[in-house]
Amino acid sequence: MDSDFFCAIMEKDVQVIWAECQQVLRDNLTPTVYNTWFAPIKALSFEDNVLKLQVQSQFCVEYIEENYLVLLSKVLFRKFGPQTKLDYYYALTNSRTDAGVNIPSNISQAPAAPPVLLQQPDLKEEPDFDSQLNPSYTFESFVQGEANKLARTVALSVAAQPGRSSFNPLFIYGGSGVGKTHLANAIGNDVKRLLPMKRVLYVSANTFQLQYQDAAAHNHIPDFLLFYQTIDVLIVDDIQYFAGKRATQDTFFHIFNYLQQSGKQIVLTCDKAPKDLDGLEDRLLTRFKWGLAAEMVKPDYELRKNILLNKMHRDGVTLSMDIVEFVANNVRDNVRDLEGVLAALLAYSTLADKDIDMELAEQVVGRIVEIKPRERSMADIADAVCEEFHVSPEALTSNSRQRDVVIARQVSMYLAKKYTALTMSEIGRTHGNRTHATVMHALDVLNSTLATDVVLGQRVRHIENVLAG
Repeated sequence: MDSDFFCAIMEKDVQVIWAECQQVLRDNLTPTVYNTWFAPIKALSFEDNVLKLQVQSQFCVEYIEENYLVLLSKVLFRKFGPQTKLDYYYALTNSRTDAGVNIPSNISQAPAAPPVLLQQPDLKEEPDFDSQLNPSYTFESFVQGEANKLARTVALSVAAQPGRSSFNPLFIYGGSGVGKTHLANAIGNDVKRLLPMKRVLYVSANTFQLQYQDAAAHNHIPDFLLFYQTIDVLIVDDIQYFAGKRATQDTFFHIFNYLQQSGKQIVLTCDKAPKDLDGLEDRLLTRFKWGLAAEMVKPDYELRKNILLNKMHRDGVTLSMDIVEFVANNVRDNVRDLEGVLAALLAYSTLADKDIDMELAEQVVGRIVEIKPRERSMADIADAVCEEFHVSPEALTSNSRQRDVVIARQVSMYLAKKYTALTMSEIGRTHGNRTHATVMHALDVLNSTLATDVVLGQRVRHIENVLAG
């Protein structure tokens, strides 16, 4: 046996370690089997790789070896080391029974059989263990904003000290496409980088369910449980899919308890907060609340823009800022849609052999999301226009013919038509009691100017971004 491992055993009372073994056995066996065959067993000593166990009788030894030796071997190898041998002893007593009353007596131990060489378990160890992590989902590629700042900060803390903080379990929740899977994988990838000996596993709730069903169908539940009990950092994605699956929840409950009590880290993602989940047992929901529930919300405009810029940088893509702002303005719900638009723009540009311009951007975005101008008040529009063109609000309603004032007035009317439900006559009244015909003429002039004046087009889009923010 490795000397360091042996020293660790010596420092930890053998009876304490055996109690840990019994806990694993209890989790993997029915109560009747455990209480009958394993609960009465006592650990006597552990020397020279030989574990001495006191059993009830020779029949007990034979029954355990015939039916549970593989399971017992796996548990002992985990706790006592891979070279462990078993030496069974059973109690010799001088007790007798009078009138049904047991009279206590001293107990001595006698060997039941020669030491037993345990069966080597067929388990994959590092480095063959596949964590199922997505290597591209890292903290470096995760863009931080107000929508995810708390979750990312806590995730970094968990990755630095898995199982040792109060954030266990870490429950990350939010709507689809806000980055939960990315952040959960980033934790796992960082743990593997900082602590390469840790056994990290990422698994979706659906995959866990299928694994459990397969194990149940082939009578491999003990192996299934033992495998999950060896994990140091368990990441389960979309935990809401356990809803209504009682047997799976029961199994996960035992795995959760074992890992949590053993100081192992658990990371869960979900589309809802624990208090809003339906179809999950209360005992699971209670445990989900033991650590920290960190919410991730839809990205705001600045975060959406930064995500696009970050993705462009990583993929070597160049887009004009007005296109970036247009996409960030209109693709609002989740990160997946943002990345999908960028991929579609590249694909269309390559197939059509043309540069990515605003016309192409509008076509692509329109196929993925519905482009709906957001309604804004006339006051919001006036403020944004005045800020951009450095004119006073009074200038928009005046009869001034100065070029900057005229253009600002035309842009204000244009945006009022686009972002409000005002009629042409109502727009005219808000701009110095101008007529319907005057507004129509102003819009025609501005549209003609925008077709040739690139700089003015950029200024108008900048105002629209301000209004969208």
